[in-house]
Amino acid sequence: APGVPPRTTLCPRRAPRLAGDRQVSKQVLTDRAVAAAKADSGRLELWDLRSPGLCLRVTDRGVKTWIYRYRAPDGRQPRFTIGKFPSIGLKDARVRAAELERDVALGGDPAMERRTARIEIKEAPKTFDDLADAYFDACAAGEWKPKGKRKRAAVLEGERQRVQLHVRPVLGSLPFAEITRPQVKALLRGMQAKSIGAQTNLTQAIIRQIYNFAISDDLVQVNPATGFSPFADRLPRSRIWSDSEMRSLWGALDDPSSLVDLNGKPIRVGEGMRIGIKLLLLLGQRRGEIIGMERRELDLEARTWLIDAARTKGGRPHMVPLPPAAVPLIRRAMVLSDFGRDKPSAFVFSTSRKEDGPILPGSVTHAMGRLKEGLGIVGPTVHDLRRTVSTNLTSERCGVSPFIRSKVLGHIDAGGGAMVSAIHYDANTYLVKKRRALEVWSDLLGVITSGAQQMRHGD
Repeated sequence: APGVPPRTTLCPRRAPRLAGDRQVSKQVLTDRAVAAAKADSGRLELWDLRSPGLCLRVTDRGVKTWIYRYRAPDGRQPRFTIGKFPSIGLKDARVRAAELERDVALGGDPAMERRTARIEIKEAPKTFDDLADAYFDACAAGEWKPKGKRKRAAVLEGERQRVQLHVRPVLGSLPFAEITRPQVKALLRGMQAKSIGAQTNLTQAIIRQIYNFAISDDLVQVNPATGFSPFADRLPRSRIWSDSEMRSLWGALDDPSSLVDLNGKPIRVGEGMRIGIKLLLLLGQRRGEIIGMERRELDLEARTWLIDAARTKGGRPHMVPLPPAAVPLIRRAMVLSDFGRDKPSAFVFSTSRKEDGPILPGSVTHAMGRLKEGLGIVGPTVHDLRRTVSTNLTSERCGVSPFIRSKVLGHIDAGGGAMVSAIHYDANTYLVKKRRALEVWSDLLGVITSGAQQMRHGD
């Protein structure tokens, strides 16, 4: 019947059952039950037996949303979002569900009608800012997948930052259909003049993608970011941090109070950020993975960190064993992240006391730049820390095999076998060997940063 979710039975209360990553419960909802609802993991769905089709959806972060599920005239079972709790209480949600039930009984399709209305009132983009917004919305919704798969949230966030920093100030207010190739090249030349070559090429790439999206929607015929070569040379980096540079950096991460910039002003880098940079050097993982670390990914008793597939470059979960030195650093970062909050942050490195979100990757690069300025170190970057860990792991000082090194870094390595087997048929995390590798590196890093005499591997 319209408005009744599948297999609903009119029992007073049913214990939650698991459905994939969801917990589903059917009961007569009360104000107290709604206010106390909490998802231990995954997502909790509380279906109201007094108002069939009405459901309170609760995420593991505590976000509560009212939805209404119904059977459309064509047999589909769409879900209509009513709104958030507590802005909409149980009583108002039931009233709205009754209105939707009447609409469905008369042959209506509320979800489709809302979607159609949004399409009709949506204005066609005019400026480059409008076009960029439409591009990001389409990517986030999965409507635009140029490579056949949805872009990861971390990739989109990086693109947004790049457009915000480099493109919008120059092209944002211009009519996107009138932007020419010389204008794009002038923007890129300006970036090149500031010696930010890699970002210049990445900025050209995102402008090209935005216009490819516009071409697919028949908004323009020509892509002004194509037809010329990248401005910056695309040379693979080989720079690693030397022992003396790592020693100086680690000392500054312990206590940066003596550092001053080129103008003689003190350099201040927060303790949480300094811990994040230490973990970059200890664990060898990517900047965005470290700084976006979520508490639900951690098991500090078992000393493991399972990075969610949505946050890895390869789109696969990645298990990172934590060496003993990493655990107290993570615990301290959690304390700093929770300071001044009413409830614990979901992130190990949070950026704001008002909103719960992770520190942005660009902030790490900025902090590292200030530390290098104060130390007088020229050349190595944040990402070069990862190359430094990789190089030392396979050196004679650590003696880790290239295959296990790849597993530590989260790369897909066939290890001499077929790549299809490594990707689709090997669920082995190699946890024991990865743990040994990172512990050997952690010990060596301790020797390097303390200035003690180097020990041979195995001594």
